[in-house]
Amino acid sequence: MRDWFYEHLYIFYTFIIILSIINYFWVQDWLNYIIGVLAIPMLIVSFYTATKLFKILGTAFILVGFSMYIYVGLPLYNIPLFLTSNMSLLGFLIVLPWINTVVHVGRYDKQINRLMVENVEDLGALYVKSTITTYILMMFLNLSAVILSQDVLQKNMKHMSKTVRDVFISKTTIRAFALALIWSPMEVIVAITIEATGVNYLRLLPWLILVSVLTLSIDIIVGRQRFKSIPFNHQSRNSNISLIGILRKIIQLFIALVLFLTTILIVSNLFNLNFIITVTLVIIPFSIIWAFLIKKMQSFKLLGYKLWKRQTNNMQNFIVLFTTLAFFSNSLNATPFLEVVQKPFMLFTENPLVVFLFIMLTYFFMALLGIHPIGVTGVLVEVLAPIFTIFNPLSIAIVLIVSALATSGSSSYGVAVTLTAMNTHQNPYKITLRNLIFTFTFGFIGIFVAMLIL
Repeated sequence: MRDWFYEHLYIFYTFIIILSIINYFWVQDWLNYIIGVLAIPMLIVSFYTATKLFKILGTAFILVGFSMYIYVGLPLYNIPLFLTSNMSLLGFLIVLPWINTVVHVGRYDKQINRLMVENVEDLGALYVKSTITTYILMMFLNLSAVILSQDVLQKNMKHMSKTVRDVFISKTTIRAFALALIWSPMEVIVAITIEATGVNYLRLLPWLILVSVLTLSIDIIVGRQRFKSIPFNHQSRNSNISLIGILRKIIQLFIALVLFLTTILIVSNLFNLNFIITVTLVIIPFSIIWAFLIKKMQSFKLLGYKLWKRQTNNMQNFIVLFTTLAFFSNSLNATPFLEVVQKPFMLFTENPLVVFLFIMLTYFFMALLGIHPIGVTGVLVEVLAPIFTIFNPLSIAIVLIVSALATSGSSSYGVAVTLTAMNTHQNPYKITLRNLIFTFTFGFIGIFVAMLIL
């Protein structure tokens, strides 16, 4: 019975998220209250199977949030209303598997990964190709791109020493992961920051791409020099590989990306929708049309449903994080404590560099403690709210996004580092140490660009 229940959680989760999307357009207090009431059993059920890290984080948010809630004397029957503000983020996450599915059924991932190890004579050249390949795939596949690239590298570098292989993989794939995410409309931290700062995605996009490309270029140059002295003896070269076919797949991906971004901007402006809701509503119809055009509808439906069901059934970590974070943030806003926390930041309104450095260091040290950057972002956007009207919010958005995602390469408890440690059987703290310089370089470039447009 218990197994059956957890296998069908996706129905319960989806029902609540659909109600929240309906309420976004209908705006009914009674419906919002029902969603909040349903969020309580959703949180309890999810908490039971969430990982230890998210249980600790969720417990902290609940305890601190409840303490503030009681402090201001709010009635207990209003608690459900404090749990609903992040439901749109859960809706955003629940549709992501559909666009990942199109990339899989279109075989974009496998075709592009074939290019990674062809015509490579040394590890310097492989560093460049593997980083760029992972970067391209990250546009649509998120963590799946990291797994795919690491599998290809593990297979083709098995004749090399484990030390070299571990260092190489933990640099190329994790760094490409962080660099591609900072401008992706499908990244949660990007969505949260845009929602909080009110910055238009179209205004933010070129600056994030600039930071990403600058950091990527520096990393590729340094990585090529670092590894070019090590020969790469690829054992299974395929001289019949179709470069034209692979190039066609890459062009198709870029066209799809441009059309996807264009659709988001048109729908958002046409119907005056916020960024998170727009992306949530666009992903499924866009994916269906894409699958239809490449004549993969049947595979898309079968694999898409399978992946969507599996991912929705395993959303417990994010449900615990976003529901408890909503309660904490709303409780904090109802108390005078928020103003107390904001005062130190207000002292440096004449020196934005200090504020930006503090933001970056906050993400870094919180990451070392195992606190998820989404949780840190949720708190920081509340604390920094008064500064949005003093500094250029575009600059603040850049620093928040870059600082949050720069730590993904040096967070020992982060999903990218943990996944890499498991795939390559190495200590996550070693991965953290290898990527520390990259993390701070990435962060400083973000701050530099933010200061330029302040």
